[in-house]
Parts: sequence; structure tokens; C-alpha cells
Amino acid sequence: MLGDRQGPARPIRAECAAMNIVYLCADRGIPVLGDKGASVHVREFTTALARAGHEVTLLCATQGEGNPYPPARLIELPPDADPTEIRNEGERLGIGQGEYDQTMRREVDKLICDRRLAARALDALDAAGVRPDALYERYALFHRSGGDLASALRVPYVLEVNAPLVYEQERFRGLRLKAMAEDAEVTAFQRADHIVAVSEAVREHVLSRQVPVNRVTVLPNGVDIRCFHPQADGQWIRTRHGLHGRPVIGFVGSLKPWHGLDFLLDAFMLVSRQWPEAVLLVVGEGPGSAALQSRATENGLAGKVIMTGRVPHEDIPGYLAAMDLTVAPYLPQDGFYFSPLKVVESLAVGRPVVAPRIGQLPSLIEDGVTGLLFPPGDLAACVGCILTLVNGPSRRQAMGHRAGEAAGGSSAGTKPPGR
Repeated sequence: MLGDRQGPARPIRAECAAMNIVYLCADRGIPVLGDKGASVHVREFTTALARAGHEVTLLCATQGEGNPYPPARLIELPPDADPTEIRNEGERLGIGQGEYDQTMRREVDKLICDRRLAARALDALDAAGVRPDALYERYALFHRSGGDLASALRVPYVLEVNAPLVYEQERFRGLRLKAMAEDAEVTAFQRADHIVAVSEAVREHVLSRQVPVNRVTVLPNGVDIRCFHPQADGQWIRTRHGLHGRPVIGFVGSLKPWHGLDFLLDAFMLVSRQWPEAVLLVVGEGPGSAALQSRATENGLAGKVIMTGRVPHEDIPGYLAAMDLTVAPYLPQDGFYFSPLKVVESLAVGRPVVAPRIGQLPSLIEDGVTGLLFPPGDLAACVGCILTLVNGPSRRQAMGHRAGEAAGGSSAGTKPPGR
């Protein structure tokens, strides 16, 4: 029983000696071994903890596949509710049959799984002989059980918040049980001993949930410069896709609705009028893949828009190195809260980034030094920035050099990717 383990949390040792840390990722939409940015973030963070000398146990809802295991004990706790339980829970909540669509069933399933998660996690940790010193959780929608788990273990509880998930879910995917999602979020935020927010906008969201200021720290996303550095080799990518001698404008990401891919294609069509041999290299897959490919074909850009589909994360440095520049084409929006991995990875490889002057991006990209910024939503300005870099190879390479240096690498010996 959870109650058998209740008591005051053991403090983290002041000398910061090696600890046994449990990392909890209850979001079933994040396959730990997958390619999406969140998956990379989980692996890289647990890897950083291990490199710092800590022993890490990673509890996750979805293990996934496609990339190497991080240096951690990985325990998968997949959702375990069956259809009958989900239907009965819906009836208990007073949800009518007419409301019971796929979205509603998915949300009720998450509520059931969260209710059981702490006990399942305790059993799994006991079976593995794990006695943690701290719990670190990546916050997941509808989940509040991290606080229960930390209390049962009597350890400090740190919660990482990457986005205002209730807002994001409602806007981009659909959310039926919004009040319950908000209640779970408030509970999780207020129970955490400390919260790590990936951007100032996320910090403001956390504070709006009545969390004390001294319990929130902003820690933007970073990059492993042992993998992402200016000496990364992109020649094999240029050979594979026939890119030698062609200007390559790149995008790396999961092709989500908020990435502004239509805007990027509009910009590229205008760029290609001046540079017919230019290529738009889109690396990744996601909900926007089919629509982007269809639009490119309809506009006569076959052979100019190259979509790679899924690429293992270990190959991303090579793809970035094959690009002359990258674009982060986010559209205008209030409260821009992203801390984009694609931007820091591009800069670390020594590729300047064109992006809107919004949210955290101006703090990541020094305008005119490591990239170029444009007013959000201004297509002509975006095209102008891209053409400035395509038309000025020496300036572009100087920006790339400074980007690589700023990221902590050395661009000595870096060569242009192909032109």
C-alpha cells in the first residue's frame, strides 16, 4: 500500500554526490527510443545524468524503438486499462454514450492509468531493487501521480514542464475533459518540490498555477556537442540525395501543426524563382508530411523538395551538416513557449538559422551573428533572410563559424558543405 511508505522526504545531499535517480515519463506519446524531439530530450537528459555519475532508472509508458538505449535501467509501464474498465469509468463520471468518442475514451484511459501508476511504479522499483534518492518527472497531461510516488518513496520531487499541455492539447488535438486536465496539472505543479521550465513563457504558465517563484527554474533545451559539432560530416548526405553544388535550405522536425510548414514552402517557392537549383531538405516525419509533399508536387517542385521521412537521431548531425542553412518557420502566436531542439542542434553543427523574432528564439539566435531573425509571419522578410544567406556564402559561413563556437564547439577546419 502507498500509505505504508509515507513520511518526510529525504533531503538531497548538499555535496551533490552520485545519486540514484528515478526519471518518470508517463506520456505514452513519447516513445523513449523514438525519433521525436521529446524522445531525444528524455534520452539526452538521462544520459547527462549518467555521465555526471548518477545511477538512473527510467520509468516510461512507451519504450518505442529506433535508437540506442540510454545508459539507464529502463522499465516500461504501458497503459493497462481494458475497454470494459474505460467504459465503466466513463459511466462513473457521468459521460453519456453520445459523448463517448475516441478522444473521450483516450482521456478516460489516461485518468485510470494515472490512478494506478504510483503503485505500479513502486512494485517495479521494488522488483528491480531500486532505492532512489530523488524523483525527476517529465510532466504528462492528466497525470498527477508523480507526487504520490515521491511521497511514498519519501524523496524530493522535481517536475520538468515543457509546454502548457492543456492549452496545447485543446488547440491542436482536441480536449474533452479540460477541467479534469487542469485540476491534474495544478495538483502536480503544486506538489513538486521544484519545477524546471524550458522557457520563460512556460515559467509564466507554471507561476499562473499559484506556484511560488522560488520553486521554478528556467533551463532551456541544450545539445550534446560531442555529437553535434561543426566537424560533422554531411558529404554522404549530399551524395545520397544529389545535393552537391546546390543551395540546401533545411528543416528538421516532427512536422507538427505549429511548425509553420506551409509558410516554409511558400518562402521556398519564392526563393526558387531566384535560385532554381535550390533544394528544400525536410528531415523527419509527422502529421504534416503528406500535405507538404502534396503541395510541393502540385506546385511543380518535384526534385526540389526532398522529404527524407524518419531519420535516426544519430544521423541528424550529418543531415544538418549537408545544409547551408536551416529555417525554424514558426507562425505568430501569443505566449510562444517552445525551446526548439532543432535550433540549438543546427547552431551547434555550425549552420545559421533563419527564424521569427518570437519567444525564446532571439535568445538562442544572435541576429546577424549566428542567424537572421524576421518579424513573425512576414513572408517577404523571411524570404529576404534566406536569400541573404544563399547569396552570401562568406557571410553564411562566418555566421556558421560563430554559431558553432557559441555552442561550445570549435569550427576550426570546418569546410562548406558542398558549394
